[in-house]
Amino acid sequence: QVQLVESGGGLVQAGASLRLSCVASGRTLINYMGWFRQAPGKEREFVAVIRWRGGGSVFYADSVKGRFTISRDNAENTVYLQMNSLKPEDTAVYYCAATTYSSNIDYAPVYEYWGQGTQVTVSS
Repeated sequence: QVQLVESGGGLVQAGASLRLSCVASGRTLINYMGWFRQAPGKEREFVAVIRWRGGGSVFYADSVKGRFTISRDNAENTVYLQMNSLKPEDTAVYYCAATTYSSNIDYAPVYEYWGQGTQVTVSS
């Protein structure tokens, strides 16, 4: 089992930055950790993913590429999402997720473990 706890959400103005953190605990070997988001009335969508072990390769949704950066600190069992140049359309609940799988890593059902979510609200 893996437990994930997110933090760092909040209310900011457009153009501002936020950094989300997700601390993982448990004994299961994780392959990838990702961030997803869900806005009211919309489906949960992929944001970014990082390989947890090895080279730490990353992959981003087109909507956040160049603005968001995912990173990890394996010693602290923490994954981060640095969000810059925030837009009102980034408003959503952001979820940290972990998977033991190695394919389709931008697909939410692949992820076995989820955090409780943290709200990010960007005002115009």
